Amino acid sequence: MSRTTLQGLPVPAQRGEFGRDALVVCDNLVRIYQTGSVEVQALQGLDLLVSAGEVVAVVGASGSGKSTLLAVLSGVDAPTAGRVRVGPWDLAAMSGRQRVEYRRSTVGFVWQQTARNLVPYLTSAQNAALPLGLAGRGRRERRARAAEVLDLVGVGHCAGRRPREMSGGEQQRVAVAVALANAPRLLLADEPTGELDTATSHEVFDALRTASSELGTTVVVVTHDPSVSGQVERTVAIRDGRTSSEVLRRTYEGEDGARRVVAEEYAVMDRAGRVQIPREHREALELTRRVRLALEADHVAVRPDARPDARPGEGASR
Repeated sequence: MSRTTLQGLPVPAQRGEFGRDALVVCDNLVRIYQTGSVEVQALQGLDLLVSAGEVVAVVGASGSGKSTLLAVLSGVDAPTAGRVRVGPWDLAAMSGRQRVEYRRSTVGFVWQQTARNLVPYLTSAQNAALPLGLAGRGRRERRARAAEVLDLVGVGHCAGRRPREMSGGEQQRVAVAVALANAPRLLLADEPTGELDTATSHEVFDALRTASSELGTTVVVVTHDPSVSGQVERTVAIRDGRTSSEVLRRTYEGEDGARRVVAEEYAVMDRAGRVQIPREHREALELTRRVRLALEADHVAVRPDARPDARPGEGASR
C-alpha cells in the first residue's frame, strides 16, 4: 500500500500508520463550511476505514455529514483538516489536474436523481461508453466494455433504449453500469434507491453487490434509510459529523446445518478514545454532561454523575 505526497507521487505507507491496509482512510476528517459569518462544521473529526471489496452503507439523519463525506471521497470537495486517502491518492493534497485524473480513473458515482446519471438523448450503451470515450479508449473497446457492464448489472436488454424508455430501476442499474465503465476501485452512491419502491431498490442493491463480488469494486452507499442495513454486511452510522456506531451482519452455520444471519451493533471509538453513547441509553440512565467511569474485570461501567451512592457495577457498560 502507498500514500501520496504533496506532489501526488506515491510513497511507501508508514509502518503503524492508521488504516495502512485499507482502501479508504478518513483520519480525523474535518470539513467546515463558511456561510456568511457563520461556520458550519459538517464533519468533526470523523474516522472511517473501508477495506478493498467491501460494500458499506453510511446512514444518518439529514445534516449528519454523510453527504459531505461522499463529496470529499468523490474528489468534488476538499477536507478542511485531517487525512483522507483512497488507494494511493491523498485527497487533501491533490492539485486540480490530479483531481480530474482521480475522478476519471479511481472513483465512480451514482446520484439519487435518475436524470443526473444519464444523458437523456443517448442509449444505455452510449451512456456506458461515454466515460471510456472521455478516457480516450477506442471504439471497439468502448462497445465491448459497455455491453459487459450492462450485462453484469442485469440490464443488457436495455442497451438500445434511451432513459425515457426504461423504468426507474432500470435507469439506476444503467447508472451503476456507467459508473463501472472505467473500472473504478471505489463506487460511491448517494441515495441510489431514494426514488424507488422496495422491490426495485433490492434490484439496485443486487447490482451494487454484484459489482463488488464480480469486479472487486469497493462500494460506499450513503442513505438516510436505516433499512438498507439488511442489504449490506456493514452499516456505519454518522451522528454530528462523527462515526457513532456500526452494524455488522455475519452468517453463521448452526449445528443443524442451517445458515443464519446475525446483526450486531457496536459503538465506535475514535482514535482519541471518544465513544458516542446512543440517545436512548443516555435518557434511560439520565446521563448528562459528566459521567463516571469504572474499569471492571471485562467491561467499562458508565454511571451518571448525579448518583454518588451508586455501587460499582451499576450503570451502563460499553
